[in-house]
Amino acid sequence: MRHSVVLVAACALLASAPLRAQPAPADEGGAAVALQAPDSVRDFLQRHLDLPARLPADETARAAFARRAIREVGGLLASEGYFSPQTKVGVDGAGNALRVDVTPGPRTLVGEVSLEFAGDLAEGEAKDAATDTGDDPRSARRAALRKAWALPVGEPFRSPAWEEAKAALLAAVGEEDYAAARIVENGAEVDPASARARLHVVLDSGPAFRFGELQVSGLVRYERKLVDRLAPFHAGDPYRRDQLLTLQSRLQSTPYFHSVMVTADPDETQHAALPVRVALVEARSKQIGLGLGYSTNSGARSEINYRNRDFLGSAWSLSSGLRLEEKRQSMFADLETQPDERGYRRTFGAHLETSDIQGLASTREVFGMARSRTQGRFETRLGLEWQRENTRPSGGTEQTDRALVLDWRWIRRAVDDSLNPRLGSVIELRLGGAAQSLLSDQNFLHSHLRFQRWWPLGERDTLALRGEAGLTAAESRSGIPQEYLFRAGGTQSVRGYAYQSLGVRSGSAVVGGRALAAGSLEYTHWFDATWGGALFVDAGDAADRWRDLRFVAGYGLGARWRTPAGPLALDLAYGEKTGSWQLHFSVAVAF
Repeated sequence: MRHSVVLVAACALLASAPLRAQPAPADEGGAAVALQAPDSVRDFLQRHLDLPARLPADETARAAFARRAIREVGGLLASEGYFSPQTKVGVDGAGNALRVDVTPGPRTLVGEVSLEFAGDLAEGEAKDAATDTGDDPRSARRAALRKAWALPVGEPFRSPAWEEAKAALLAAVGEEDYAAARIVENGAEVDPASARARLHVVLDSGPAFRFGELQVSGLVRYERKLVDRLAPFHAGDPYRRDQLLTLQSRLQSTPYFHSVMVTADPDETQHAALPVRVALVEARSKQIGLGLGYSTNSGARSEINYRNRDFLGSAWSLSSGLRLEEKRQSMFADLETQPDERGYRRTFGAHLETSDIQGLASTREVFGMARSRTQGRFETRLGLEWQRENTRPSGGTEQTDRALVLDWRWIRRAVDDSLNPRLGSVIELRLGGAAQSLLSDQNFLHSHLRFQRWWPLGERDTLALRGEAGLTAAESRSGIPQEYLFRAGGTQSVRGYAYQSLGVRSGSAVVGGRALAAGSLEYTHWFDATWGGALFVDAGDAADRWRDLRFVAGYGLGARWRTPAGPLALDLAYGEKTGSWQLHFSVAVAF
């Protein structure tokens, strides 16, 4: 005989707060509850079963607990696919312990799955859904949905997996074309005698939707075309849920809006032209920011920034700032255009910087323009910069270098959390070059690769690998600005050594070389949600030629503190080459 089983285990879980049995102190005469069950279900029951911490006072209380335990064990095990458990509750022979003996019985497996479709997606479906084939796109999609069903025949029948499979099916149908898709019928028929479950789902796709016009509200200073050119779809295109998310993401990534809400209510009467509502709140057009900070690389810092997001009423963004650090001082101004139809922004800017690091004093003037775009995980930038740099190494020869550089950058970010990554990677590749025939003092080709990778270890710990390599191909480093040469050492480089202290000697100063290689391996253990500790080893060097690289190591330990801006890192590292300790402080985020 087959029985229809209504799964109410989730309700049982919510109805009682989990409580682990605790042994009673001997002087109080209490006793702990002993749970006896196979390893396959013991941990699960201990986490969720409400067990008393004391032996019930009398027979009436024991009988009430026994009834409740049998009921709760049955509901909990049913959620894991055990529908014929046997539960016995009693006192052991000595009378000083309460025993709950559980025999879960056979686990129910999925024996049959029936997925049926209604609405536009079902058009042309064959009588036997299992042989759903053909050239019709609907037929191919039905076959793909059945193949991707997340709770197939032979899998244990669990309530969470059953709900997740239905949710995944609905999401897969609703993400393309069928914005009003819904499950109209579903059931799980369980036969305890054979320990098999028959699953049945009927999904109504509704009609196929197409995008209609954008309905934009909230614009005051900016023109409507600013929104239109960021939309990845046009009126009449097939509905795609991810394109709504893309539009929202693009609008949020601009500096123009304080809040963005993109919605499309799946009204079946409007399926031929579904309106897309874009509700915007514009950000302040002008903003002044003040900041104070500290880094072991460049010392104490103060800065002031000014931003105008509607410069001269053109919706162009002007960013400017002045930063004063102990080892470096800089000021800049950048003018950025609105993104075009393909998402590209163009930037025109100027930058003036002075620094004195490791005995190398320099003054740098930069003028440039660039085109950049961010699409999902990928960021690209192509720029043309002219710069003049005057360098004055202590004990060395002063020189002025000029270069007109065509510079290309590509970044791929694929991490689970950009501020607190535990899984994923970040890769950055930079290529650039200059020619003496084009306003430059030296022919050179610059290349630089950086890589970071994170792996989660257990529930809290993380293993991180970082590496970088760079090469500037040229006859000599003379005539090449320091930005296109390499130095190493310090935070985010080789810890245990002072900032940019690894490089080429010029007099008593350290200057950039044409080759770089560095790497780091770090293990982080989080004691709780806020505090953690790290062990690490770094190695690397910068030199004028590959064969001149002499890798030096630094290793140590550090503390981590999670903040909204990313983990703050305080590291104490020992440099083998110098035989001294260095303290490093930074915000440990992905580059």
